[in-house]
Amino acid sequence: MADDTWLVVGLGNPGPGYAGHRHNVGQMALAELAHRISATFKSHKADATAAEARLSPGGPKLILAKPNGFMNLSGGPVSQLMRFYDLEPSQLIVLHDELDIPFDTLRLKAGGGHGGHNGIRDIASALGTPDFTRVRIGIGRPPGRQDAADFVLKPFTGAEREVLPSLLSDAVDAAELVVTDGLTAAQLKFHSPKE
Repeated sequence: MADDTWLVVGLGNPGPGYAGHRHNVGQMALAELAHRISATFKSHKADATAAEARLSPGGPKLILAKPNGFMNLSGGPVSQLMRFYDLEPSQLIVLHDELDIPFDTLRLKAGGGHGGHNGIRDIASALGTPDFTRVRIGIGRPPGRQDAADFVLKPFTGAEREVLPSLLSDAVDAAELVVTDGLTAAQLKFHSPKE
């Protein structure tokens, strides 16, 4: 595969019962990206559904993927896709929910710790490196004493759902900017406005 090929993975849990949960915001963003570039998902032998399309005519090639299993088992499918497409960790972007970032906020980073996120932990373990790009989509902390594990498996509130389309659109814009202009440019654009 050429250097202008990127694997973009949206994390979440499988099945319609989880589809609207906060934990699945990475897959929601991936669906928005697929819609934007007219990519159609098909079953892939790497225990994932995947779609291939160009970001723009003649532009970078994107492979969009959703692991079929639960989020904490994302590493196997992602590492298989990386091998199948002969990609380096530097060509991987993971879209995922982030408790430690306020709702309607994005943060981008490459490498570093997993921050307790089991999907990121499993991917870093399977790849043998944490050095891949993450688009961290803020879902905020649970209110009061609510357990974080329960909170992420709940749907967004009505007020949050009104804002969600613009948050997903921003996450897709951020991923696209990483591909076209690099991580630093994307961080400058998406970290500055809401500081």
